[in-house]
Amino acid sequence: MASKGDLTKARLAESMLELIQTSGYSGTGLNAVIEHAGAPKGSVYFHFPDGKEGLGVAAVDLAAKQFQALIAETAASAGSAGGAARAAIETLATIVGESDFRLGCPVSVVTLEMGAESERLRQACATAFESWIAPTAALLEGSGLKTAEAHSLATVVVSMIEGAVIVSRAMKSTQPLLSAADVVAELVDQRIQAVGATR
Repeated sequence: MASKGDLTKARLAESMLELIQTSGYSGTGLNAVIEHAGAPKGSVYFHFPDGKEGLGVAAVDLAAKQFQALIAETAASAGSAGGAARAAIETLATIVGESDFRLGCPVSVVTLEMGAESERLRQACATAFESWIAPTAALLEGSGLKTAEAHSLATVVVSMIEGAVIVSRAMKSTQPLLSAADVVAELVDQRIQAVGATR
């Protein structure tokens, strides 16, 4: 069972993550995080001695785990790699749309805002993206693609999703994400079918 301190630390990271998505990293102050989390004032520096940067890393790590869970869930329920990709993107489209296009990918937000300013945050973002690419690549490899090709295609898939989230938010429409879902599913299935045809 998690201790009271662990629960407070987790709540702070969750609040930071949510606020990054709506206000950006630079627009999120520690006081806002404390208020949003309903945490004691001294709790941020107790749990995150390096302050906002450490809290930002925790939020990026949390976002990485959440999307990893989505990938695992869709992979388990979909009948094909293309179907899994489509299901994951359609789920993201629903999340973005239901938030009135206020929620996006916090990892891309932090990358764009802080990637050139903080090496620690840039590395956390790079690790998050790779944590999404790796299981996607494993799914593709399990469908017959060679390791290098699977990783390359997985990188393209994750990159397309990230771009589609940004365009959907700008246009206040889920169509860019739904279009990406169609294209990604078709691309993945075509590559896997091509491998099968050469065997």
